[in-house]
Amino acid sequence: MPAQPSPAPAAAPPAGRGAWAVGRERLRVAATTEPGRLQILGAVLALLVVAFGAVSALEVSDRASAADDVVGRSQPLSADAAAIYRSLADADTTAAAGFLAGTLEPAESRTRYTRDITTASRLLVKAAANTDGSSESAREIATLNEQLPRYTGLVERARAANRQGLPLGGAYLRYANQQMAGTLLPAAERLYAAETVRLQRDDESARTWPFLSLALGLLALAVLGWAQRRNYARTNRVFNHGLLAATAATSVVLLWLVGAHTVARGGLESARLHGQESLQVLNTARISSLTARANENLTLVARGAVLTEDGKNDKYEAEYTASMAALADALATARERADDDAGRGPVDESAEHAAEWRERHKDARAKDEAGDYEGALGRVIGAEQSTGRSFDQVDTGLERALAHEQTEFTRAAGDARDALTALPLGAAALGILGAAGALLGINRRLSEYR
Repeated sequence: MPAQPSPAPAAAPPAGRGAWAVGRERLRVAATTEPGRLQILGAVLALLVVAFGAVSALEVSDRASAADDVVGRSQPLSADAAAIYRSLADADTTAAAGFLAGTLEPAESRTRYTRDITTASRLLVKAAANTDGSSESAREIATLNEQLPRYTGLVERARAANRQGLPLGGAYLRYANQQMAGTLLPAAERLYAAETVRLQRDDESARTWPFLSLALGLLALAVLGWAQRRNYARTNRVFNHGLLAATAATSVVLLWLVGAHTVARGGLESARLHGQESLQVLNTARISSLTARANENLTLVARGAVLTEDGKNDKYEAEYTASMAALADALATARERADDDAGRGPVDESAEHAAEWRERHKDARAKDEAGDYEGALGRVIGAEQSTGRSFDQVDTGLERALAHEQTEFTRAAGDARDALTALPLGAAALGILGAAGALLGINRRLSEYR
């Protein structure tokens, strides 16, 4: 019997297609029928509206957080950095004034000096707690914390020598002033500059337009409009309630987004122009007045022992003159930037007392150059009609102006932050409602095919 041929092997099954290929095929098939096209359209509309709401919530949350940082972190830290500088400069000024008073330093002078050092130390601790350890601000804070005890040690040595009537006290005080002017105040100034940069960065972040959200919102509205026009062309029905609700929700979010961000930008711009910039100029004015006062006191302490580099003029008198010129310029700028009488009034008073200070200083210098040291001393640290009295009045006016501008800044920046507070949650909720409306509207059309 002949051998039977072996059966041919069964044909291999066709290779299975991937999930993506199957999905594309189903989508292609669905797109050939009206119900399928409606399902695709519903999914696209829901995705667009949800994406618009979600992206809006995320972008606005980021800007609201930046605005909150402006109000609650970066601006207060910038103000604290300026206060550190002022406290250190005032401590140096007060130490020199107390030294000039004689072997028995007035209790008021000692109390003011201690308060300034305590304030600077407290604010340094606060700044360190709110600063990244690797930042430039942290390095300046470390420098200040390291050098401040050295300065206070020199001041105490100067006081001890002064109580004993030793001339060495004046030398120690000059060394302390060099430590302050050469190390502490430059570090405090750099700290203030670093915190001001951070404030500007937060301000810019808060004011940046949410362009992606706006683009998604406009795209969602365009697609919703096209879907409703398509629906009208096929059914002659003017309204689809679900799609209309989705359009309304998207429009509300878009208008809310534009309106809230416009208000926030306006508030932050007002805070910058009428608050922060005025604060910077007023801080410059106050620092200039403190520097001028310290140099004025040291002119009498040194008695011409320290000269300018060319050896022709008293170093401290030259620096006093430069500081008073800077004070006059800063006061003029501060008055220009003040936007109401409450801001201009204290600045005008400070300018008036600064002019009075210059005249009294000329009188004191004339007495000193004529050999009347005690008369010059009385004109500088006396209780009445002295340059010290004028300085205190200048400082008081600047303090009032700073308080007013700080209030203006906080109010404007707070309004900007509040304009964005509810928007993230509202955008997310309306996005979900809009997507639900779009799906309901499409399902209403699909029900007609069942």
